[in-house]
Amino acid sequence: MEQDERILARISEMVEDERRLRTSLASGEIDSETEQQRLGQLERELDRCWDLLRQRRAKAEFGENPDEASVRSASQVEGYLE
Repeated sequence: MEQDERILARISEMVEDERRLRTSLASGEIDSETEQQRLGQLERELDRCWDLLRQRRAKAEFGENPDEASVRSASQVEGYLE
């Protein structure tokens, strides 16, 4: 599942970006508004990556082609909670 590994690597990169943002805020390199804006972007992208990974795993589990999973819009992924 090479594609799954790439998705997980991207998730790890974004988690590291999130950590760097928090460190930048703590050290005064960026203000809280900038941090919140960037964190929001990261969180939406992380949600989309996790959603894609879940889709791929579900398709594989039920004998379908995981490559048929597709990235959904942030509003569609975020809408699950409403």
